[in-house]
Amino acid sequence: MNVHRLQAEGISVALDLSVGHVADLAIEAGGRNIRPLHRAPWIDRQDLPEGLPAGVVRLSGDFLCAPFSRSDVEAAPLHGWPANSAWDPVSDEAISGGRRAAFRLQHKVMGATVEKTLILRDGHPFLYQEHSFTGGSGAISVAHHPITEMRAGGRLAFSPKRLAATPPDATEPDPARGSHLLAYPARSTDPTRFPAASGGEVDLTNFSASRRHEDFVTLVEADHGGMGWTAVARKAEADVVLVLKNPSELPVTMLWISNGGRLYAPWNGRAGVLGIEDGRTAIGHAASLGDNWLRREGVETAFALGGHVAFRQIVGALPLEGGQPPVSTTPSEGRLRLAFADGSSRDTAFDDAFLRIAKRT
Repeated sequence: MNVHRLQAEGISVALDLSVGHVADLAIEAGGRNIRPLHRAPWIDRQDLPEGLPAGVVRLSGDFLCAPFSRSDVEAAPLHGWPANSAWDPVSDEAISGGRRAAFRLQHKVMGATVEKTLILRDGHPFLYQEHSFTGGSGAISVAHHPITEMRAGGRLAFSPKRLAATPPDATEPDPARGSHLLAYPARSTDPTRFPAASGGEVDLTNFSASRRHEDFVTLVEADHGGMGWTAVARKAEADVVLVLKNPSELPVTMLWISNGGRLYAPWNGRAGVLGIEDGRTAIGHAASLGDNWLRREGVETAFALGGHVAFRQIVGALPLEGGQPPVSTTPSEGRLRLAFADGSSRDTAFDDAFLRIAKRT
């Protein structure tokens, strides 16, 4: 595997240059190494089904989707060339209190040059990422695709969301191939009370180890003016995974719940995987550029190309006993505070300027 490794005090990351996926993220905290991101167990196996996209064959960690889902405007594999083809290192340099590396996609996307920047800071339990598009024409939908894994389930919490919605078609409608738990299409303004396929309601904040299902649901950020965040308190791993964004750049968070509901290869019923996919997208490139349901809700689903466009995201983790996620996350100068329902709080080092969230007056 062609890997580029980056390290700062207490944290390291490895990028799989063949597809641009984060192959490993290791955080030293609480006297142990935390690895918040999932890596598919079938990587490097020789008996995979023919015709799988490279991004599925080497599925791991986090990666850029451009476009998200179907590439039905410009020919490319699922999730586009950034998730399925080679990246070249451009630079790797020390910065004040950390390290920064930049990479360039060998393919153009809609005629645009695509670059990835990874930043690690000493003592920060976070990977800071920026992606940019320079030149090109038309518009591109985008999403990050961080994936975590829970051996015994966990609990989720989010920044305020306006609504949650499933697409028209179920993820696995054929019971011979898999199963789904949520109703399609459906929506709810309360993520703890989402319509179930069999009637009743499902709590989207509860990732249960006992249920087997494959589902996909989009959460639309509320207009709260602050940082967008998802927290996943993993029970067996005794930690909390954090995915942070600027909602003006990435206004939706899509949950890919792959919890044993795909019976066919290469998934083969494997459970416990959750994608936390912050994006500016509908499902598919053409849909993102057209009159889709998110646009009718006033949500942007693509970036216009032609100049220079950049967006940022942060992923990391902290030790956490008890299995309950924070109820709020508050950035301040050089710190991030997690507040919990029992009145306790936890502070950690954090680059509060990175996401470029303008304060409202």
